[in-house]
Amino acid sequence: MTQQPALVTVVVPTRNNARTIAACLDSVRAQTYPAIELIVVDNHSTDGTPDIAQVRADQVITAGPERSAQRNTGIAAAAGEWVLWLDSDMLLTPDAIQAAVDTAATTGATGIALPERTIGDGFWTACRALERECYLDEPWLHNPRLIRRSYLVDGGGFHLAMSGPEDADLRLRMRADGAGIALAPVIIDHDEGRLTVADVLAKRYYYGRSIPAFAGEHAGAVGAQGRTVLRSYARNWRRLAKDPAHAAGMVFLRALEAGGYAWGARRGAKDRAAA
Repeated sequence: MTQQPALVTVVVPTRNNARTIAACLDSVRAQTYPAIELIVVDNHSTDGTPDIAQVRADQVITAGPERSAQRNTGIAAAAGEWVLWLDSDMLLTPDAIQAAVDTAATTGATGIALPERTIGDGFWTACRALERECYLDEPWLHNPRLIRRSYLVDGGGFHLAMSGPEDADLRLRMRADGAGIALAPVIIDHDEGRLTVADVLAKRYYYGRSIPAFAGEHAGAVGAQGRTVLRSYARNWRRLAKDPAHAAGMVFLRALEAGGYAWGARRGAKDRAAA
């Protein structure tokens, strides 16, 4: 008797992402893996995103207030043995889920990471893309994307006090639990459009507000991650030297991001103290 493939539930949290969500969901529907459930969790979009999702997803659920809560809502609704979370500006290659499931089968890992690269237009997007290329061979920096649903349910899912660091929080919790994480031999495309300096600063400020909660859960993890990032740059110095203009822009963006994180963390610390 032929064993049926394990059902994989793909959970896509989104808000006002009509520009990219159709391509994202179509890439899920184009998978060679035969057993997929697709759930979109929309945070009260006003730009037509839910209408686009309705014709492509198995379920469209309205929930918020943040990405962690949306993911947890999708996990609760999922019927799959495995859950794969995907942002609505990401694209899967047709063999991505099959490769991830195969990696889980051969390694016995609880979570499978799928490294990503940035695509889009403009100078700053190219700088971001160059930076991400430095991480492709750094397993410690890749967060698990395909995870056994039972582990997520038993462990409480994503941390509701975090929006941005929740992926790293889950990775560190899994490592502390001894739950294996393996890297699949595929790459996800992350369509960041045409980045601007203002975009980057605003996002890092927003993510930075969760850093006090993250640091409270994982002492020393912020510094350890920063050191790992710097080592990845040093290891890829030849790649950076071949593209000095975008490498210089990358350094500028990273400095700006550090400032945005620090600014956001200061606000987050004040919010925690007030609460």
